[in-house]
Amino acid sequence: MSSTATSPIRFRVDPANPGQFFACCGLLEMADRLWSEAEGWFDGNTFFIRAMRNTATLSMLLDAAKTIQLMQIETGPNDGENEEDEKSEDAEDHISSLLITAPVSVRLDWWSDRSLKTWAGSMNASMIFLAMCNAIDPAQDDPLNHGTVVFDAAVQDVASRPKRRARNPREPFYFDARRGANALSIDVGFSTDSLKKSQELTTVAYPVVESMCLVGLQRCRPRPTDKPRVFDYFVWNTPISVTVAPVAVSGLAESGSGFRFANAFRTDQKKHKAFNPATPLQRS
Repeated sequence: MSSTATSPIRFRVDPANPGQFFACCGLLEMADRLWSEAEGWFDGNTFFIRAMRNTATLSMLLDAAKTIQLMQIETGPNDGENEEDEKSEDAEDHISSLLITAPVSVRLDWWSDRSLKTWAGSMNASMIFLAMCNAIDPAQDDPLNHGTVVFDAAVQDVASRPKRRARNPREPFYFDARRGANALSIDVGFSTDSLKKSQELTTVAYPVVESMCLVGLQRCRPRPTDKPRVFDYFVWNTPISVTVAPVAVSGLAESGSGFRFANAFRTDQKKHKAFNPATPLQRS
């Protein structure tokens, strides 16, 4: 990369939190599409992004993520899916892809891999994603650790006397392992997903993690293991482009530590899952 590149963007990350790790991949994806030729790397508990644009800042990157616009691409039900624990998923099967239309263009459809997908048909992925994006605070210098109760984006009625509709709380995807570790119904005494009115229960989510993890997983996937819904991923310590990142994530770069995590069921209906905290791997 040219010596004219700006000083790198940096922020804290917990590499053992798979949601945070793949959110870093998502932010690198955003940076590359915004400014081109972006590079990213890990150094302990810090993630760095270096872009060619001299004025690139963390605030600009977060502002771009906050203002994402989305289009649903409906292609009909997924007839090829036969995984037993996902038979009851319904509405979401009819929306197999999402397209980010601004400020960058990215097609998202990685959840055809149901073993990695956390949500079921009762959860609207596009509304969750937009709500998480809308809740991003561009002023944060520690974005992956910014937690807040997330609400649906306000909708402006077009009429002679415009008024705003009520904003509903919105639960996350459960990518952030701080949610996954306590997501089992047995831990809280009941299933939060069984509540008919979301206003009855609101909990803190991490909007940058939840939104950018959805983006990051499109290109950078964890490596499946011989156990169902258990995956490995690897950090990397040298600057690489987003096009090379999938190689590093899968452990082929051999430049950083590896981690293993489970996408575990969090309800007794075995529909909704959550990324659990990862444990370090020992390289053979």
